[in-house]
Formats: sequence, C-alpha cells, structure tokens
Amino acid sequence: MYKKTTLPNGLRLITVNSANTDTVTVLTLVGTGSKYETKEISGISHFLEHLQFKGTKKRLTEMAVFSEIDGLGGVANAFTSQEMTGYYAKVQSKKFEAAFDLVADIFLNSVLPAEEIEKERGTIIEEINMFHDHPMRHIWTVWNQALYGDQPAGRDIVGTIETVKGISRDRLLEYRDKNYAAQNTVVCVSGNFDENEAEKLTKKYFGRFAAKDPAKKAAVAEKQETPQVLIYKKDTNQTQIALGVRAFDYSYPRRRALELLETVLGGMFSSRLMEEVRFKRGLVYDVHTELSMDPDSGSLAATANLNSDRLDEGIKVILGEFKKIRASQVSAAELQRAKDNYTGRSAIALESSHAKGLFYGEQELLEGRILEPEEIYEKIKQVTVDDIQEAARDIFKPEKLNLAVIGPYGGESRFRDLLEEAL
Repeated sequence: MYKKTTLPNGLRLITVNSANTDTVTVLTLVGTGSKYETKEISGISHFLEHLQFKGTKKRLTEMAVFSEIDGLGGVANAFTSQEMTGYYAKVQSKKFEAAFDLVADIFLNSVLPAEEIEKERGTIIEEINMFHDHPMRHIWTVWNQALYGDQPAGRDIVGTIETVKGISRDRLLEYRDKNYAAQNTVVCVSGNFDENEAEKLTKKYFGRFAAKDPAKKAAVAEKQETPQVLIYKKDTNQTQIALGVRAFDYSYPRRRALELLETVLGGMFSSRLMEEVRFKRGLVYDVHTELSMDPDSGSLAATANLNSDRLDEGIKVILGEFKKIRASQVSAAELQRAKDNYTGRSAIALESSHAKGLFYGEQELLEGRILEPEEIYEKIKQVTVDDIQEAARDIFKPEKLNLAVIGPYGGESRFRDLLEEAL
C-alpha cells in the first residue's frame, strides 16, 4: 500500500513501505521531457539531466557526488523520457537519510558549472553517435519519426548533434526554471524506511521548492491516411525494422486488453511472433513487440533484426500475424497464459524497491492517480477473448500501419507495396 502526502507548494510525496527488504530507493520525478521542447533546443531535457550531477554548492564537483554514492555502497542515476525526467539513489535502509540528502541536492541545487557544460556537450555528442551505430536502439528514433515527423513526439530524446552544440548555459537555466516546479514534481520513497522520517525530510528539503505553473507541452498531432514507410539508410549486414501501428493513449477503454494483445503477439518467449518468425522459419534471433502508451499518444510495434535476403518474407509473416489476431479470437488457453505471464512478470519486477518506486511515482505524475498492482491484476483478469479481438480491430487498420527500416535501401516503394497489400 502507498501513502500520498501533498505539500503546501503542490509537491507530492508517495511512500511505499516494504518490511521484507533491506534497501530503500529515493526517486524524484519531474514532469518534463522531450515532448516539452522546441525544435531549436531538442535534447535539452536530457542535457540538463546529465549536468545536474556536475556539482552543487554543497558537493562541488561530479567526483564529489559519485564518491559519496560509492561511499554509501549505493547506486544513483537519472533518466529522461518524452514525458518526464527522474533522479534516484538506492541504498541500504540504514543510509536512507544520506541518500535523500544527496538526491534532493542534485535535483534542487545543481550549479551547472560552465566548464562542465562544455565537456558534457562532447559526451552527449558521442552518446548520439553511439546510438546511431546501434540499430536496435536507433530503430525507435526512426519509428517515432515515422509516426510523428517534425514535432516533439517525433524527435530523439537526446536531440541532434546540431541542437546539442547550440544549447547555452543561459538556455539550460531558463529551461530548468520554467519546467522544474513543485506542482509537477513527485518524490517517491520505496523500500524499508520510516515514513514519518520520509515526510519530515521531504518538507525539509522540498518545502521551499518554488510553486509556479509548470510549462505546457504542445499537443501531439496524429495524422495518417495511408501506410507509411521511413528508411534510415545505413550500410548494414542485417536489416533492423520496427513494424506496427498507431495505438492509443492512457484513456483508451480497452487498455488492459491491448496490453494482453501485445503479450500474446510478441511479449513473451512463446508468443505468436516468436513461434512464426523464429521457431518455424529461423528468420531472426529475436522478434518482440513493444506497446507504448502515454498521456497523449501510443503505438504498438514489432521489432526484428532480419537477414536482408529474407527481409520481405519476414515483413509478410509479421503482417500476417497482425491480420490473424484481428480476424480470429485468441484461444482461452492462450489468453490465460498471457494473463499469467503479465501478472507474474509484473510481480517479479516489483520486488525491486527502485521498480516499485517508479511504478507508483510514474502513475501519480503522468496519470494523476495510482492503481495498486492487485487492482491492475483484477482488471487483467476480467479481459475476455472478445476484448482482445476488439482491441486488435481498433488498431490493425491500413491507415494506422507504419514501417521503420535501418538498412542499405534507397527507395520506399517495395516496402510500401508490402504494407498496402497487408491488411
């Protein structure tokens, strides 16, 4: 069970106490990410996330920050998504107060030293280069570009080399001041700790955090009338693809059915795509699906790294599975296996204090309400084979179909023909 406390400035504290662990995670989430950026400063959320670790008035250097983390015997890190930025530390329970002090200091008091900005600019450029050399990572950037084009939802979270080079310290400070506010911040403490101490520390460190109207993001523009293809031309031995459809945001009434549909299709090792693409035909080492659902957008895509000589075959087989799950109901046994897989994997993941903190904190930040795991499992339990088929009929339509490709190809026509014949 969780407990929610709201400070006078609007900041929310979520505490999730677990007596059967010896660790605690302190996680701070702020509701800003790449969807909140203009094209000119694309990547600034991620750039700022890196720089928050570069020193505070209390901890003067990055080395001071990480030496302290190492001395605590803990782990600390941060992440940026389209919707939020997070900072966390995980330590032994007896070192809770020290970890809280550290995370709060990084989040609230980073001074963004000018010399560190220039050094980190080079680090992020190399990170961008690394991602472009990693097709399994880069395919999701191409996928988002295929769906959303030249708008924040279609841009890479890390930005481009050009935008990263152009972001000044003044723009970083301006962005942080505008986007980091008490009302769009959630502090989540999960693990074995004293809840009264957590509330006291939150008030001590975050009680004076500025209360102001946080920045708004532009609405995602969803517009598509025919199947779309986007190719990132690269000289590769294999072809990386993401093949799928536009889906729905959090408000979709068949949300849990769609999650189970994704599980049946490609979310487990005995999924339909693994059976057809890997086990029966030996076309891939791995093929799986990923369902993305956000407050204002969503998609479902199958991703695979295919032998270029058998690329068309692989695409046709995946499209065939899309068509099949739309046309015919899954069996009761298949649905039950998916339900058991979903709840089992969720329970395993939530054994970690870090995963549990993110589970509760993300719901509070992005949805404004929290469901306990058992409440979600009950919703999963109620999904029927009819619900799965209706969800499949909602998303698997020609006008929602998209294909992202990384490989040595110069034209889209061969791929477009495959898509137009598919559904």
